[in-house]
Amino acid sequence: MMAQYLALKAEAGGDLLFYRMGDFFELFFDDAKVAAQVLDIALTTRGEHLGEPIPMCGVPVHSADSYLARLIRAGHRVAIAEQTETPEQARARGSKALVGRAIVRFVTAGTLTEEALLDSRRANLLAAVGESGGAKAVAAADISTGRLEVVTLEGHAIEAELARLGASEVIARPGLAESIPAAMPFESRSFDSARAEEHIRRHFGVTTLESFGAFSRAELSALGGLLAYLEHVGKGRMPFLAAPVRLGSGAHLAIDPATRESLEIVQTQSGQRAGSLLAAVDRTVTGAGARLLAADLSAPLMNREAIEARLSLVQWFHDDGPLREDVRARLRALPDVGRALGRIAIGRGSPRDLGQLRDGLDAAHRLRERLGRLPSRPALLDDLLPHFDGHGELIDILQRAIVAAPPTEAANGGYIAEGYDAALDELRRLAGDGRRAIASLEARYREETGIAALKIRHNGVLGYHVEVPARHADALLAQDSGFTHRQTLAGVVRFNSVDLHEQAGRVAQAGAHALAAEAAHFEELVARTVRRREAIARTADALARIDVAAALAERGVEGGWTRPALVEDRCLDVSGGRHPVVEAALGREGAAFVANDCRLDEGDRLWLVTGPNMGGKSTFLRQNALIVILAQAGSFVPARAARLGLVDRLFSRVGASDNLARGRSTFMVEMIETAAILAQATERSFVILDEVGRGTSTYDGLAIAWAVVEAIHDVNACRCLFATHYHELTRLAERLEALSLHHVRAREWQGDLVLLHEVSEGPADRSYGIAVARLAGLPPQVLARAKDVLARLEAGKAQTGGIAAGLDDLPLFAAALAPQPDKAPDPLRERLAQTDADSLSPREALELVYALKQLSDAAPI
Repeated sequence: MMAQYLALKAEAGGDLLFYRMGDFFELFFDDAKVAAQVLDIALTTRGEHLGEPIPMCGVPVHSADSYLARLIRAGHRVAIAEQTETPEQARARGSKALVGRAIVRFVTAGTLTEEALLDSRRANLLAAVGESGGAKAVAAADISTGRLEVVTLEGHAIEAELARLGASEVIARPGLAESIPAAMPFESRSFDSARAEEHIRRHFGVTTLESFGAFSRAELSALGGLLAYLEHVGKGRMPFLAAPVRLGSGAHLAIDPATRESLEIVQTQSGQRAGSLLAAVDRTVTGAGARLLAADLSAPLMNREAIEARLSLVQWFHDDGPLREDVRARLRALPDVGRALGRIAIGRGSPRDLGQLRDGLDAAHRLRERLGRLPSRPALLDDLLPHFDGHGELIDILQRAIVAAPPTEAANGGYIAEGYDAALDELRRLAGDGRRAIASLEARYREETGIAALKIRHNGVLGYHVEVPARHADALLAQDSGFTHRQTLAGVVRFNSVDLHEQAGRVAQAGAHALAAEAAHFEELVARTVRRREAIARTADALARIDVAAALAERGVEGGWTRPALVEDRCLDVSGGRHPVVEAALGREGAAFVANDCRLDEGDRLWLVTGPNMGGKSTFLRQNALIVILAQAGSFVPARAARLGLVDRLFSRVGASDNLARGRSTFMVEMIETAAILAQATERSFVILDEVGRGTSTYDGLAIAWAVVEAIHDVNACRCLFATHYHELTRLAERLEALSLHHVRAREWQGDLVLLHEVSEGPADRSYGIAVARLAGLPPQVLARAKDVLARLEAGKAQTGGIAAGLDDLPLFAAALAPQPDKAPDPLRERLAQTDADSLSPREALELVYALKQLSDAAPI
């Protein structure tokens, strides 16, 4: 056995090996030590290997999913080695033959399909990065639903694309994988674009890929690598994948990883869903809808027509409350059609999955009838409705074939409905008659033996048997009793009889034939379903889109949100804007959120916002960025009114933390993020910057902040909100025509600071830093000393004109454009430049030293 295990372990490599032994998956050696620690189960030993005890632990097969989930969450991969034959088949090969085993699949984070291992409200993506001719592309698949997409990357956008996808697992060829955070290397040949093209055609059963779009070589590489990896982990059994959707590189609002983390779009910086924009917006009633909403917020659109189509559907549900409630009630009762299809297509489906498809498709048809009768439907709804139909034949056969509440396991039968197959009904009748005959036999045995406690029981080892209390066993042990002793246990003794054996044989035979008949029907129903997988997947997608639209409408009504107006101008005109996450948090405490306006346009595109800490500057910056995301995702926005010119790139430099793992301080992280903004922001971008330069000395910080404001205004020329405590920056308003000054209001009242959270025009009168320190609880003596130091500093600043004196005369690039004085000649450098050190003899080298000494003495000081 150990030789078989070691061979399978060599195939599994670094993955943990689940080795099937009867009703348990066993782990040995280092795998056992790792699993025992992660799963908190007992670690034992069994036998010896090379003179050492073999560490061992195991988990029951029937509950393996829960253990797998914990191992996957802990970052491990698992190879499943199943028994490929029965013990009887093994004995037929020889009396000491070992039951055959083989690895049937690899369980990895990106290839899960089991319901127990997945979050119903979160997509589970596998991503593959391909490369060809210097270009790169990413292919991503959610095999639990069949979604497949591919996109070519621009420049160094790998991290941004992977952040958008939020992939559970990333693969790439060796070499490239090392340059991608958390990527796992996979065989290079699978990423060869020529080989990949043939693989893709073979998988989708087409002779040409033209119907899918004109794939680049890099896209072919990514798709080929992804398909090969799925084939590897599934041991040749491929999941259902819909036709690949080719996304344009400019199809979505570009959001880099730092901005996603800062704005907490789908999860907070601590990795939690609660507290994110998604959690504050999500009112979906289906898992598929929740997954689609997360995808929409992660990738807001750049196509104005597509955004307007989404908004019109949301508006339709928004304006008709009874319809919205009816649709949401219907959707709430729906099973997860997409994931049920994914399990069936990959061969891991159950009778319950077929029942879910039946119920889901039938409900979709009824929803289509309900919506199709309504007048003045939005264009997007008319596009979706045809996908709800076309499944009548499949629904009919599943309704006739599958019981109303099918089980999750097919092994024990009982899922094919009565009346579907007359032969199966007869087998069940025979088995039922046999069981009734056994019950009658039990009554007869009680009467004949006089033992009222006699029972006929059944288990997996003995089958049907007679069981009596030990005190009555002597009567049945008698030679002429007609009973044969089988087993003695504490308190009971078990027997068999000729009549019981015959009846049990008839029951077992009929039951086995019935199970075989049900299994054949199950395979045929699965095959019928798989033949319609593309159409079913489109239905699942359409249901999810309806759920998202109705949910966004619900959220809009609930929060008093408004439909944004999309315009061609480069503007961001928001009246009464609010931060959805902060507003929700305040609402739970019974407090109101203070709404604020933001009006950026061609002539006033850069706002310099000053004011005290805790005054709401960061919240104001973030809420406008989130409004952009919501609007371009096709959602209503938290504002009284909003006009928006589409944003191509969104950047946020709000807060930073040390990245010690990569050797970066807070200030270094801030500078790297700011540099990325200055290098990538275009005229159509939107940038929010908070406290740039605060991580270094006052003079350095002010200098950097000053230059960044000038660059944003003069070079990037984008819409920008720039919050700062450097009040010296307000001087820039006198020279930068598209910059205006604003502040968050605060007042001191009887020694206390009152934060009003209102954004008003003009600069702040002061920063109120000491007042905020008082709120934080600094000791009175420290506050008194701070006031004294502040008075002295301000007095010195008034005498010298301040630390920003003279900066008005130094616009951006003036230093670089100013004439520089000619450098004085350097005879030492010239003589050394003329010298070939390798050709000098020792004497020549000594003479050179004397000559250089003379030149040095003659050089001016």
